[in-house]
Amino acid sequence: MKNKRCIKCKKIINEGDKFCTYCGSKQIETVKTTIVNDKKKNTNKTVLVVIITVLSTIILMIGCLYLYDNYIKDSHVINTSNKNVTVDDTGIADAVEKVYDSVVVVENYAGGNLYASGSGFVFKTDNKYGYILTNNHVVAGATNVKVVFTDKKEIDAEVVGNDEYADIAVLKVSKSSVKEVAIMGDNSKMRVGDTTFAVGAPLDSSKYSWSVTRGILSGKDRTVSTGTSYMTVLQTDTPINSGNSGGPLCNANGEVIGITNMKLASEQIEGMGFAIPIETALDYANKFITGKTISRPYVGVSITEQSSFFSTNTKVVITGVEDKSPAGKAGLKAGDVITKIDGETVENASYFKYKLYSHKVGDKVKITVDRMGSEKEFTVTLSENKA
Repeated sequence: MKNKRCIKCKKIINEGDKFCTYCGSKQIETVKTTIVNDKKKNTNKTVLVVIITVLSTIILMIGCLYLYDNYIKDSHVINTSNKNVTVDDTGIADAVEKVYDSVVVVENYAGGNLYASGSGFVFKTDNKYGYILTNNHVVAGATNVKVVFTDKKEIDAEVVGNDEYADIAVLKVSKSSVKEVAIMGDNSKMRVGDTTFAVGAPLDSSKYSWSVTRGILSGKDRTVSTGTSYMTVLQTDTPINSGNSGGPLCNANGEVIGITNMKLASEQIEGMGFAIPIETALDYANKFITGKTISRPYVGVSITEQSSFFSTNTKVVITGVEDKSPAGKAGLKAGDVITKIDGETVENASYFKYKLYSHKVGDKVKITVDRMGSEKEFTVTLSENKA
């Protein structure tokens, strides 16, 4: 028989011996026991791996469900022109807080009685005063003006300057009365579809002051008629009601991008409000504050509108031409019917004035007239006329 060594004392014993003849230790079953113990260890490791895998899978599934329920479910991904756009519906309370205390109720008093009210907002201050932007039509005809802040404090305000054509007015109050100054925005960064909101005092200012309404920017550079003039304005579906005039139209960051001044209302129209771009308003406001005179291009003609009983078309007729005026020098005459300015059809006197005022002093404009059934075009160099 072959020899082998004892697993304990290492002395040589016979191959088939189950016990060591020297130390008496058991030989074969010890090895078997060792193998069994190794199998138990491997089994325990396998069970542990399975448990860890199952727990990891459960945790991953819970995480996915939480992500879907809180972030994915309420968002809608729209593919437009291969551009992914994520739309969510977050609130704008933080943005509203930034501008809220700058908004005031503007009260128009005539003969000691409250005649009308509107809205306005503080847009700047200096060492002594706070300056408030509003619409001209809010303070038109007032013998005195008062403003009310969000703390319900009512104080007298002074009209610094106003312009009927632009529908802009600036008021001033003591700086100590100012609670907040609004931050001005930039319309060049605004896109159609961006969130907008308005703050103002619709209808009864004693009940609904500092109401907030929300919508989107529906259009830019809209030309609309106010009835007596035309304006280039922003269009929004943000609800605007009587009394909101003069209040701020803001972007989602709480920055003012316009002054709400009118809306179109009828059974066929819904959600069409308008605001004067803040850039236009600030240009006028700063001129009022610094005492600069508002000047507009001057052509030197008197015009009137004429219509026929048999037609709805309106003619803009020149009734007089001032001597040595730009129109006189160009060759325009009384009796000429103005049909176009810069190639665009003139529908009424207001539109002619709007197109004229969109130019600067020194610009050349082309005025087309109908003279005794013959169409003639004249180039007029505009001069300055103090408004």
